[in-house]
Amino acid sequence: MQKEFAANARDVVSQDPSVIGLAVGGSWLSNEIDEYSDLDLILVTKQKVSSSPQEMIAYAQRLGNFLNGFTGEHVGEPRVLICLYDDPLLHVDIKFLTLDEFHQRVENPHLLLDREGQLQQILDSTQAHFPLPDYQWIEDRFWTWVHYALLKIGRGEYTEAFDFFGYLRMVVFGPLLHLKNKLLPRGVRKVETLLAPQDFQQIKSTIPTYARTSLLESLQNGVELYRDLRKALYPTDIVVRTNTETQVMKYFEKIAQM
Repeated sequence: MQKEFAANARDVVSQDPSVIGLAVGGSWLSNEIDEYSDLDLILVTKQKVSSSPQEMIAYAQRLGNFLNGFTGEHVGEPRVLICLYDDPLLHVDIKFLTLDEFHQRVENPHLLLDREGQLQQILDSTQAHFPLPDYQWIEDRFWTWVHYALLKIGRGEYTEAFDFFGYLRMVVFGPLLHLKNKLLPRGVRKVETLLAPQDFQQIKSTIPTYARTSLLESLQNGVELYRDLRKALYPTDIVVRTNTETQVMKYFEKIAQM
């Protein structure tokens, strides 16, 4: 159904002189599309469209049985319109770019429409760059994050502590484990199938139940996992916040004994 939708979208926008081209990325590129996959389209236009959500929706409404759409500020990409279509029910992300913006990309998409060959010329002359984690940024924050989790556990705010583990997996453990396994650092995307079994078991060990002892055990597992990943991945020029780590782990012992 994704390929049928994409073919129809290509036919629709090919009639629009304001459109330079249409491309598709994501799981399409690795031939991993299944019934649960969304569709990642890139619409390149002569004039900037992403500054107007209403105009983005107007384009999206022409592509199929449009149910709803909203812009992607919550994932750091307001140029993306996150859409739901019906008949069939399908999630489609449409990124609205100008030709200049097409130069900066995290992957080389498959071109569905390239009216004057301009998109292919850009693909041939520039490189895609997937953003990598900033190891120093993580190290500067990790031990304060552990302390934050301990405060919540100590106060009995288990729900907030529980949710915070999800953030750590998305921002720290998932990306670093992907890198350890020679993969792109896509959060916790497909960790069930892509990580080595022992690495998947480690990230699973950071998933607690709603109980103080489980939260503390999962946090300890997270600390040990982070230390292992730091040792395996970080270059020697990363400044390790040893004093912060020491003091936070002393506080960990205090909370654990209460």
